[in-house]
Amino acid sequence: MTTVHIGNGAGFSGDRFDASLPVIEALSHKTGPKYLTFEVLAERTIATAQRIRQNNPALGYSPYLPQYIEPALKSCLEHGITIVSNMGAANPIAGARKILEIAQEQGLRKPRIGVLLGDDLLEYLNPEDLGRASTMEGTSIDGRPILAANVYLGARHVAKVLQENVDVVLVGRTTDSALILGPLIHEFGWAENDWDVLASGTICGHLLECGGQVTGAYFADPGFKDVPNLHEVGFPLAEVHSDGTFSLTKPEGTGGLVNKATITEQLLYEMHDPAAYLVPDVTADVCAMTLHDEAENKVSIRGIQGHERPATLKAT
Repeated sequence: MTTVHIGNGAGFSGDRFDASLPVIEALSHKTGPKYLTFEVLAERTIATAQRIRQNNPALGYSPYLPQYIEPALKSCLEHGITIVSNMGAANPIAGARKILEIAQEQGLRKPRIGVLLGDDLLEYLNPEDLGRASTMEGTSIDGRPILAANVYLGARHVAKVLQENVDVVLVGRTTDSALILGPLIHEFGWAENDWDVLASGTICGHLLECGGQVTGAYFADPGFKDVPNLHEVGFPLAEVHSDGTFSLTKPEGTGGLVNKATITEQLLYEMHDPAAYLVPDVTADVCAMTLHDEAENKVSIRGIQGHERPATLKAT
């Protein structure tokens, strides 16, 4: 059974710039497909990026892109680790140009970079029509200036970019979990209606996407829930199989903790309905999900179920 190894090097904008290094080191010793994700985007940060782009069309990607890419790019290229990130923010094409510039400055081969566009609604929809659209909150934005309007794209679009044999994928606004599910769709060839495995890949992505939150940083409550060496917490690594089962761990020698409790807390983070976690590719159901201690700081996850995808996409 083919195993895909995926690690995450950032969980929010401005997260630790060195967190990816132990993850890359661990991935470099794995065989088979290997991926490194950086998840740095939120509703506020993409709006900020849109404002920056309006002031300077050459900018609008994550302002921290150089800090994340500069220490990681050489090793990733050498060891065949594909980078997938939403550091493209409001201007993925400009972000790709910046990565090419970094590669040239470091004397590296020119990386192949795939860029995913289409999330920026203001590129192809009328702002007045957007203003009259209904909102999830039931409030009206009609007549108010729209700084940013982005739709959450799904993982299948990320998978299509990976078909181009790229070293780096830069996206704007996708669901966070799409950064992980996209590579899994690409590697395993999961069909659009393989609901259970798509749901498993989504939940794997949901657990990985916030970096140190699943390895003890979100869990820690000193004196009540102690986490060793929290100051050097390791970021998460996943081993994913073609049947959708996966294990979560962290690089050896790093701080933090991976157990059933840390995973459960991150699982419930930002989850509205455990029976219907909505993403563009599938509706995930974790009610029958089980966690099994596989080794120290390593937990296997199975039993996730999936149902048909939602009929609509979410926009912010």
